[in-house]
Amino acid sequence: MVRLAPSIARGYQGELPPKAFNLARYCLADNALRQPDKLALMVVTDASQPLEQAECWTYGELDHAVRAAAAGYLAHGLKPGDRILIRMPNTSLYAIAFFGAMAAGLVPLPSSNQLTDHEAAFLEKDSRAALVVDEKFAKTLSHNLPQSNYANTLADDPAFLVYTSGTSGRPKGVLHAHRSAWGRRPMYQGWYGISAADRILHAGAFNWTYTLGVGLTDPWANGATTILYNGPKDVHIWPQLMERTRATLFAAVPTLYRQILKYTDLTTFDLSALRHGLTAGEALSPALLAHWQEVTGKNLYEALGMSECSTYISTSPSMVIRPGSPGKPQPGRCVAVLPVEEGIDPLPAGQTGLLAVHRSDPGLMLGYWGRPEEEADVYRGEWFIGGDLASFDEDGYLWYQGRADDLMNAMGYRVSPQEVEAAFLAHPDVAEVAVREKPVREDVSIIAAYVVVKEGCEKNAETLLDFVRQALAAYKCPREIIFIEQLPRTANGKVMRRALPLD
Repeated sequence: MVRLAPSIARGYQGELPPKAFNLARYCLADNALRQPDKLALMVVTDASQPLEQAECWTYGELDHAVRAAAAGYLAHGLKPGDRILIRMPNTSLYAIAFFGAMAAGLVPLPSSNQLTDHEAAFLEKDSRAALVVDEKFAKTLSHNLPQSNYANTLADDPAFLVYTSGTSGRPKGVLHAHRSAWGRRPMYQGWYGISAADRILHAGAFNWTYTLGVGLTDPWANGATTILYNGPKDVHIWPQLMERTRATLFAAVPTLYRQILKYTDLTTFDLSALRHGLTAGEALSPALLAHWQEVTGKNLYEALGMSECSTYISTSPSMVIRPGSPGKPQPGRCVAVLPVEEGIDPLPAGQTGLLAVHRSDPGLMLGYWGRPEEEADVYRGEWFIGGDLASFDEDGYLWYQGRADDLMNAMGYRVSPQEVEAAFLAHPDVAEVAVREKPVREDVSIIAAYVVVKEGCEKNAETLLDFVRQALAAYKCPREIIFIEQLPRTANGKVMRRALPLD
């Protein structure tokens, strides 16, 4: 007997958001009213200092600051729907500027402080941002009296814009609605097992959607406490913070869990308050999961997602972990595997195809900013197709099979090979270049660049790396340069990245 994959009932099965809905209000207003003195946010800069010296915000204080920021934006002449580019260090001002913009009905674009001026200029121009918010401007927002209420936005109104690498090499904006926060509700018990009593320590930067969602939006929507660290990068900090803050949940990418296990002795820390860890952004290998379980006695719960819909597949405390699988569709979601070439009917269990989310999911994006031509490639009838290959087993667990295109994964960030290659081709000595992920260990990959230099030019890897670092954020830069005589190509002349040598 052929068993069908899960989620065959067509359409989102969870509760839909109310028509009038503001993301910032959803996260803060009720908690500010019911528990104004409860700790909402702790920002630790120096892990060696007493926690009493950490920056702390109650729900009442945070609600006031966000509404004051909203009033400041409007006093500056901005109008609902205007885009603003946030570009500043990882401080509480970042979170307040982001949520304050949505509270005013504006559309913030959170960007990484690792971006070069060239990259930031592209985002500003492409989004047609009305304002660039830096740290100096963000500080002025707190000088305003808070507006009386949050903007009366609708669930389908634009809320925020995030940029992800496009297959053309140009980053593209993913526009999300206010309802996207409501669309995260299946994660609450379908991944986290969260409650208002939780203290969530997140290892990501403020600008990353993983942090903005898992580290801020979801804890605040549940009345929990968020703990973020923005001091010097040091892997030894994390077990210290878990112990000292009595964190109940820890969220990070698998790479960080691996580094913690390698460079720290977790048996010397009191992790009794920690229930489990959350992981996303990269595949969690069975070996890493087993190692973490062996050393800590705690589980890691994985989730699979994408910029267009956040996470929608996950393992939760109520499920049996199946090593190597990120889990099952979260409760209420309609997820299927479709034929690669065409068709809208889900494939049966055991068959590999394109992973698809039903268009009725409230977490799904509004669309690509200014790129209607790219939207045609991701929608097939009632389904959104993100380009991932996968299959379901007969028990409903998903097995990820990689990308249908050549997008790379670097430390949880999706990186377009074309974007990296364009940076190399700007160097006068480079004739041709192709980049791909290169496995260096069982569960670790890096970005490698395969370079053909022009005749008579020197093969100097450091010189080339120094050059591309001026154009690319650090996480986009290759870790290895391999000089070759020619690139592998098809009969039609197309570069075959997957044929590049890995030895």
